[in-house]
Amino acid sequence: MCGIVGYVGAQQANGRALDVVMGGLARLEYRGYDSAGVALVTDDGLATAKKAGKLVNLTEQLEAHPMPPATAGIGHTRWATHGAPNDVNAHPHVSADGRIAVIHNGIIENFATLRAELEAAGTRMTSETDTEVVAHLLGGAFEEVGDLTGAMRSVAKRLHGTFTLLAVHADAPDVVVGTRHDSPLVVGLGEGENFLGSDVAAFIAHTREAMELGQDQVVTITPDDVSVVDFDGAHVEPRRFTVDWDAAAAEKGGFASFMDKEIHDQPHAVADTLLGRTDTSGRLVLDEVRVDEAVLRQIDKIIVIACGTAAYAGQVAKYAIEHWCRIPVEVELAHEFRYRDPVVNSKTLVVAVSQSGETMDTLMAVRHAREQGATVLAIVNTHGSTIPRESDAVLYTHAGPEVAVASTKAFLAQITAAYLLGLYLAQLRGTKFPDEIAQTLDELRELPEKIQAVIDGAGRVREVARSMADASSVLFLGRHVGYPVAMEGALKLKELAYIHAEGFAAGELKHGPIALIEEGQPVFIIVPSPRGRDSLHSKVISNIQEIRARGARTLVIAEEGDTDVLPFADEAFFVPRTPTLLAPLVAVVPLQIFALELATAKGLDVDQPRNLAKSVTVE
Repeated sequence: MCGIVGYVGAQQANGRALDVVMGGLARLEYRGYDSAGVALVTDDGLATAKKAGKLVNLTEQLEAHPMPPATAGIGHTRWATHGAPNDVNAHPHVSADGRIAVIHNGIIENFATLRAELEAAGTRMTSETDTEVVAHLLGGAFEEVGDLTGAMRSVAKRLHGTFTLLAVHADAPDVVVGTRHDSPLVVGLGEGENFLGSDVAAFIAHTREAMELGQDQVVTITPDDVSVVDFDGAHVEPRRFTVDWDAAAAEKGGFASFMDKEIHDQPHAVADTLLGRTDTSGRLVLDEVRVDEAVLRQIDKIIVIACGTAAYAGQVAKYAIEHWCRIPVEVELAHEFRYRDPVVNSKTLVVAVSQSGETMDTLMAVRHAREQGATVLAIVNTHGSTIPRESDAVLYTHAGPEVAVASTKAFLAQITAAYLLGLYLAQLRGTKFPDEIAQTLDELRELPEKIQAVIDGAGRVREVARSMADASSVLFLGRHVGYPVAMEGALKLKELAYIHAEGFAAGELKHGPIALIEEGQPVFIIVPSPRGRDSLHSKVISNIQEIRARGARTLVIAEEGDTDVLPFADEAFFVPRTPTLLAPLVAVVPLQIFALELATAKGLDVDQPRNLAKSVTVE
């Protein structure tokens, strides 16, 4: 959840540790913004600064009270778990002798026992956090072993829960030590300098060369060396990789917010996810799916596990994969999956969907599925993350960095990747003819242009959203693939505007939710294509009539040329004609823009909504 940065450079780096760390925190603030802090190893020992609130508060403090130059430092931006988001609980935390500073992402589940042990020995705690316990334990371990890496190994073995820890010591001005257990940490490799971060955004402005850090490993970085050992001290050789985007991709590029930029990125996100997926004969070839084709042919059930927006992408995938492959598909909230004793075996394919590849609920579900013998395929956006490393296969979405907390382009890229998976399985199993698969791929390749058309023509959506800044409740209705689109639209509005919003299956309306309709109640309706499945179009038109007769304000998203909706729509927003199963890629875009514009009109921060963080790395 929290963002962490570590840096060490040679003396000739002109003491730029603070600039590197603060720059990294700025790119990681989406991971948490309850407080921020830094620790530097200077000629006079440790120097620390920390401040509650967003990173700008720390920046202002450092401008008023500059820190001395240093060649090593660590930084932290916090999403609060243990202890209120105030100055005292902000990281870093310091050992009793003031020589070690620690930052932490995760939750130490046995911290109460460890804290009681320390207090019984006379240690005085100054914060409410679990992290301070680690600082004091490291101080004691360092006195015993005389080495920060050895101390970290010793302490890590005692901790239960999830953690990424970085530490510096006043006596080691050219060393940063880190470790991870069920929480992300990657290494950035430079020339005469090296980096640590929660993800590659922490150091992408300085290097695109990176290294994966595995589970239960300790990394020590100096200006010229990176050394990795496991908790028992055995040397480990991690895998290196090159990041396929640069710092410019993580900047706003002239847009007022990252979310607005990322909405505009969506045509490229879909196009890039489709890029290079076929061979010279036109057959789908998913290079990252290194699972024996015989294993995939004998799959008799698919379970999609995900949380939040990713779960709604999974709901869209269910409709497409079942239709194309004739395999039953279940969609499970990852945090519920392993607690209901799911029926999983060697013929089950579990598809784990996560933008960050670090979602803790999903990671735990992946581990449970593999323990039960299932084959696990990850759909993720972040290279070097944990979920793809612990899965049997991975399908990367190539959406580029998504900084805004509310997901937009990752959602469309996840749906696109799921479509590719469904078509690939249909190809393997022979449930669709090659020309049918080729036609669907051609239709998918037309989607980026159609998404761009929706974005370019969204002026009226923005106007209506601004006019509704005082709305206290908005409902969303959809059927078939429009149902998960409705739920995603409601989620975006909840995340950004902090108002009541719910998404319903339109057929459920008369089974209870219609009681919510009163005079002036805004309701979005995602109308299926009149060319679509069976009579769903006419049934949804009937739903619109039902709620409008009871005073609802109807906001209709329909396919271009669908004049049937006009008599019943207070506002009609048209999207390009698209095959039914692919329609979510265009239908959701007006809802994203609506939520963005309404929240902006209310004066809210759309990139960093209250109480939320981008990557949920704790259970």
